[in-house]
Amino acid sequence: MSVNVDLDLLLVQKMRMGDEKAFDDFVRKYYPKILKYCQLHICDFGYAEDMTQETFARFFRTLKNYKHYGKAVNYLYVIAANVCNDYYRTKREIPVEELPEISDKKTEALDEQIVVRLALDELPEELREAAVLFFIQEQRQKDIARILGISLPLVKYRIRRAKELLSDYFSKEGL
Repeated sequence: MSVNVDLDLLLVQKMRMGDEKAFDDFVRKYYPKILKYCQLHICDFGYAEDMTQETFARFFRTLKNYKHYGKAVNYLYVIAANVCNDYYRTKREIPVEELPEISDKKTEALDEQIVVRLALDELPEELREAAVLFFIQEQRQKDIARILGISLPLVKYRIRRAKELLSDYFSKEGL
C-alpha cells in the first residue's frame, strides 16, 4: 500500500498554523529556483534578490487564500513573473559602482550567461517566458501551461518556435 503525500501541501498547512520551521523549509526549498528565475529577468543580482524576497512576501501575505493545485513552485513562478513585470513598469536609476575583480573561470561563466541572456532577449516576450521556464528552469510543459495560464499545445508551439529562433540566433552569431 503506497501513500502519495504532497509535501508542499503539508508545508502550506503547517505554515497556515504558524509553524516557523515550515516557513524556513519552504523558502529553503524554493528560494534558489525563484532567484534564478528573477536573475534571468533582472540582470542586477541585488535587484533579483529583492524581487525574490518580494515574491515570497507576496506568497506569505496571501497564504490563507492560497488554493493548492499541485506544486507551490508553479504559483511562486506566477508571482515572480508579476513582481519582475512590476519592476520593469517602474523606472529605476541603477547606480554604477566599481565592479569587483572576477576570476577567469567566473568570467567564462558570466560570458555564457550574457550570451544566453542576449539570445533570450531576442525572443518575443511570450516565447521568452516559455523558453526560460523550459530550458533554464527545467519545468515540464504541462506545468508551464499552468504557470502561464495557456493551453499545452500553445506551450509546445512556443517552445518549438523558441528553439528555432535560438538556433538561428546562435548560428548567426557563430556560436
